[in-house]
Amino acid sequence: MFVVESICVAWFTLEFLLRFVNARSKLAFARGPLNIIDAIAILPYYVSLVVDVRDGSRDDVVVVAAGRGYLDKLSLILRLLRALRILYVMRLARHSLGLQTLGMTMQRSIREFGLLLLFVCVAVTLFSPLVHLAESELAPFAATHPQHSFSSIPASYWWAIISMTTVGYGDMVPRSIPGQMVALTSILSGILIMAFPATSIFHTFSRSYQELKQEYEQLWKEERGEEIAAEWEESRSKVDFSPNRFKGNDGGLISSKRLQTPVPPTAF
Repeated sequence: MFVVESICVAWFTLEFLLRFVNARSKLAFARGPLNIIDAIAILPYYVSLVVDVRDGSRDDVVVVAAGRGYLDKLSLILRLLRALRILYVMRLARHSLGLQTLGMTMQRSIREFGLLLLFVCVAVTLFSPLVHLAESELAPFAATHPQHSFSSIPASYWWAIISMTTVGYGDMVPRSIPGQMVALTSILSGILIMAFPATSIFHTFSRSYQELKQEYEQLWKEERGEEIAAEWEESRSKVDFSPNRFKGNDGGLISSKRLQTPVPPTAF
């Protein structure tokens, strides 16, 4: 796996450097989100190589407690950097119309996501005290089953979040009738809250997909047109337009019918 990873990282590094060298504006290239992701995905490999070499050179050295704590922190940072290698998957966004559409939709729907987060926070703040009050006052078995008890309002936040998002892990379950009524209300409210911005986000996704699709088609047509024009210029360059070509064997000009040559339909 190390050899495969080394080959892939070497290829990614070469591609990144070539794109950086050929970029018209180096600053705009460095500010690009996809370019930043590429750099973050590539750098941990080289950092891990440097740290592994340094750690290997210190294996035979006695490390004091302070030095050992430093190495522990360094190893933790190294593990975090290695976890960032999952960002290799984000490189697919360069070649995937779907991922580009998703990213553009999230960028354009920041306001809708903010409203969704606000609605969820307000609902969680409302239903958490209600379920805590219902279960702490009306559930006599809460003391004998502490894993199902709602011990405090902050502890009830987790239950409210997983209930409103219709996940329902089952680690906290209301047992009393009032608690179950609060749970039913919170679940229905969660469904409505999630549905409010869904229509706007869907329209944004559809519009972004159509725009990117038209852009891809336009680029393809332009590239195809350039190829056709190049082929036509090449075919014209092969035709002899010298004066001798238009004279017959007797020195006279060739008739117009003999000069007519078929024009390739791709020229138009």
